[in-house]
Amino acid sequence: MPTSQPIFERNLADYFRERLQECGEQLAPPPQEDTLWYMGNVLARFGDSDQLFSYDEGELGIRPLALLYKDAHEAGTTRERCLILRQLGDMALFIGALFPERYARRGILKDYFVGMGGGAYSYLSENAPKNRHIFSELAETFSRMLHLVEQACSKEQLFDASDVLGLYERWRATGDIRLREQLEALGICVMDQGQLH
Repeated sequence: MPTSQPIFERNLADYFRERLQECGEQLAPPPQEDTLWYMGNVLARFGDSDQLFSYDEGELGIRPLALLYKDAHEAGTTRERCLILRQLGDMALFIGALFPERYARRGILKDYFVGMGGGAYSYLSENAPKNRHIFSELAETFSRMLHLVEQACSKEQLFDASDVLGLYERWRATGDIRLREQLEALGICVMDQGQLH
């Protein structure tokens, strides 16, 4: 009878926590384990587009951080304000680390994410019903945490010519802006599909 090997399942949150921990070991001092756990869960949660995108006036999009701040300011209870500010802080961490170029083209720079996210977590560090120590660390080191998330989520991969050609062919077939951005990140200038004759 063959012996069976144990089956290990890793979920997305565990993967991100491991990556954050690996990258965080290079920081002095390294982030607290609870904070890495929290950040791993944030990344996994926003990996589900339903958690990141919402409908506003019939259109699917990411609610602007300034509007979340306005919602928090107008909240009727501390509990409601904390829930909204947690969403604001988490979104600032996620999109500020992973999509800074996209927002920079609109004039929204890293300082904006640091101010919004750090401010939201600062409020939570004093008013949240739990995890205040996590929110305190996130508030005090928000810029550093942006860099940590960016590092943990970066895909350091060397592309060979066939990989680049395949990426280019997929972009030509679909016109997907993310594929175009990947090509441009590799230093390949591409024209909009409408410019092709």
